[in-house]
Parts: sequence; C-alpha cells; structure tokens
Amino acid sequence: MKVKKLKLLLIKILMKYGLNYNHSIITSNALINAELVGAHSHGLSRLKMYCERISKKVINPKPKIKIKKISKSISHIDADNSIGFVAADIAIKKTIENAKNTGIGLVAVKKSGHYGMSGYYAEQAVKKNLIVMIFTNAPPAVAPHGASKRLFGTNPICFGAPTASKIPFILDTSISVINRGKLRLAAHNKQKIPKGVALDKFGKPTIDAKKALEGVQLPIAEFRGSGLAWMVDILSGVLTGGNHAGKVKDPFDDFTGPQNIGHLFISFKSNLFQKNFNQRIKENIKVIKKLPKIKGVKEIMYPGQNKFKRFKENSKKEIKVPKNIKKDLEFLLK
Repeated sequence: MKVKKLKLLLIKILMKYGLNYNHSIITSNALINAELVGAHSHGLSRLKMYCERISKKVINPKPKIKIKKISKSISHIDADNSIGFVAADIAIKKTIENAKNTGIGLVAVKKSGHYGMSGYYAEQAVKKNLIVMIFTNAPPAVAPHGASKRLFGTNPICFGAPTASKIPFILDTSISVINRGKLRLAAHNKQKIPKGVALDKFGKPTIDAKKALEGVQLPIAEFRGSGLAWMVDILSGVLTGGNHAGKVKDPFDDFTGPQNIGHLFISFKSNLFQKNFNQRIKENIKVIKKLPKIKGVKEIMYPGQNKFKRFKENSKKEIKVPKNIKKDLEFLLK
C-alpha cells in the first residue's frame, strides 16, 4: 500500500475512535515510520490495541495536557492519559525549545502511554543539532537480578547525536536480549524465538514465544542489564510521577486502567563545551571506521546507519500490509 493512502486510512480509523485530526496525524506518522525502518513490532501491528484501549476508556482521546514550567530549561508534562505518541511529540518539541533557548532542555512526562520507538523522537532533536537522551519504562517483563518474578519493563535507553552528515547517530535499545514487541509478533505468527532470550513461567529456558510472554525475558549482560532497567525505572517512573516498580499496565492484556507511563527527555546543544563538535565527531567516526574488520564485515557501522538505510530504501516502495493486519484495518473501519 502506498504511504499516502495508508496514512489517510490510519487517520480515518483514529478519528473514528475519537482522536482529533492533529493527534491522528501524529500517531499515524509514528506508526508509518516504524514500518519504514523495519520495526514492524512497533508499527501497524499495534494499531488495534491502541483503538481497543481508547474504546475501553483507558486511553483518553481528548486529553487536557498540562505543561508546567519549572525553569527556562525544565518542564513537567501531565499527559492526562493521552495516547503516548501525542505526549511524546509535545515533550520532544518542548525539550528542543528549552535546549535552543538555554543550552539544555529537560522534560519529564507522567500519565502517558506507549509511544512507539524512542529513536523516532531522538531524530527530531538531532536534526536541530542537539545531543539527546530519552528514557521510558514499560510493563513487567524482566526479573530484577536475583529475583524469580518479573518486575522491570524492557525499558529502552536511547541516545542520539549529530554526525555532521545526513545519517544521525541513534542508539535505541531495550535492556532485554529481545524486545517485547518482537516476542508478541513471533507468538502471533507462531514462530520460534532464539535460545537464551527468555524463560517460561517455571523458570526454564524456552524458544516458544507464547511461553516467553507468560514467563520472564532475560536482560542483556545479566546483572548489568537488570541494573540499567532499574535505572530507567527510576528516571522515567519514580522521578516523573509515572508508574514504577512493576505497576505499568500491559497495553495488550490489562484494561483495568491507564498505563501511566513516565518518560524523561534530555537534550543539549552539541557545541556547549567545544565549538568544533562537528569536526570532532567526524574525526571520531572516521577513526573507528578505519579499524581492522573481522571476517565477513564489510563496514563498521555506527548505531543508526542501518535504520537510515532501511528507511531510505523502504520510502521508495509501497508498505507491505500482511493479511492479519489488513483484517485488523477492515475491522477497525466497520
């Protein structure tokens, strides 16, 4: 399906479910971007879930979002249980505005929901020649180190920086070996998952995606990954006023109330300390790319390069909409 046609279709569906035109555009853009960069687990496969949450009144389609000014650099946003894309869109724009005015922008968000991919928002700041860090927590999936019960989310960590080229440096990674969206997609398509990424509810290793969703996902680097998940829970949950310590509700399975996810956005001018940042970052990347390569590697890539390449290639094509997603779209349009 052509991007323009798909976008109009998504806007129509979202407006049917109560979002206004502007909020529908923001949400559609984020979902389509996920498809274009190849992150299908964060794209169209989630649309039905968002609509169900709106229908069951755990996402507020008509939020009264409040922005509290703490200083010229710092803002606190109460998203009023809006769809996460809208809350994050307001937050990153406010973070950029604050950073442009004072050199640094710090924006905390509470009462939000799942907002898709952190890297999508990081790119917006990087395009303004800012360095950016983004943190958000998520529903329980990972057990704290030493515990047998899941409590932390896959809690992504995102960092972005300008590179003095068209391709930004964007590191956007969950603290789990595999992100939860991929598990859900694998379970839906009845596909096996790799070894070493999850345990079933009895604590045994599993390659069954459905059993993994019922069990525990494994963090990267054992206790280090668990520690990073805890860090994100503090920064995006405890600090912001959002849910934390395992209280974020699963968007697919728990309709008992809003998620109240917290986000933290930090951005600052890249030339705050060194006016020749662009020259220095080019030098940095050049040195690393010239290192000897291991067998089978043609180029040493920095985070964001592959995603940029996929986006560029996919933007020239129509978006493939699987049969099950087509059925979702038809159902949502009824």
